[in-house]
Amino acid sequence: MNQFEKEIQTKTNDVIDSGLGFVFSFVFFFIIFFIGTAFSVLGS
Repeated sequence: MNQFEKEIQTKTNDVIDSGLGFVFSFVFFFIIFFIGTAFSVLGS
């Protein structure tokens, strides 16, 4: 067992962290898409 396995910094589940990262990135790109669509609709 190496040093990093003995001294664990966080004991949270990695699935929750990766799920939150996916949700936040999805929301971020959806907001950018929505802003671009709004400008396209309002500009025409």
